[in-house]
Amino acid sequence: MSKFDLYPAIDIRGGKCVRLLQGDYDKETVYGDSPFDMAARFKEAGANWIHMVDLDGAKEKKPVNDAAIVKTARSLDVNVQVGGGIRTAEDVAYYLNQGVDRVILGSVAVQHPDFAKDMLAKYQEKIAIGLDARDGYVAVNGWLETSEVTAVELAKKMVEYGAKTFIFTDIAKDGMMEGPNVEAIANLAEQTGVDVIASGGVSQLDDVKELVKYHDKGVAGAITGKAVYTGKLDLETALREVESS
Repeated sequence: MSKFDLYPAIDIRGGKCVRLLQGDYDKETVYGDSPFDMAARFKEAGANWIHMVDLDGAKEKKPVNDAAIVKTARSLDVNVQVGGGIRTAEDVAYYLNQGVDRVILGSVAVQHPDFAKDMLAKYQEKIAIGLDARDGYVAVNGWLETSEVTAVELAKKMVEYGAKTFIFTDIAKDGMMEGPNVEAIANLAEQTGVDVIASGGVSQLDDVKELVKYHDKGVAGAITGKAVYTGKLDLETALREVESS
């Protein structure tokens, strides 16, 4: 079993570090002009992984802010996982060839499962499947639409195809600083038998501690964004907590 990791998040829009409230592009807060500088700060705080999302890419359905992501992957001694706008085999190969450690397939995995199957066969653990759920159903296209597939149904199909890691976001919790949906996260891990990284709502040290309790059930990590930017969660303290667990 992989160790529990904490993933500070860098969401990029217009070249800047931003956070959206519940994925709403009209509810944006800018936290920094340089994603690379932010990544360097997270690395200095002790992060082993950085979670980077190309928000413009998610909307445009192709990589847009890839230069900042590639610069981070190539210049910093830290693991980078990336999502947003990755729709083709060329997109996946490009990021992995540029030093990115893990590529997240989100909407495309729902809409084109055979593509996800091919990428999982080719790249195995370097592919994560992003499951963004609203009321248990998978949302797609930058959360602008909800599909008719439940997160658990899709996850089980992806495990058959070779998926080893899921990133599960409860949209209702994202950016709300109200704590993660631990029950849904733990349930997904138990139902699939593979690693699940929690995203959305991780806003204080107690949230991290609560998720770590489910590590033996398959909850393998947590992504945190807004809480780190606002200072509600001290990244160094949280990373130490995870290391000692």
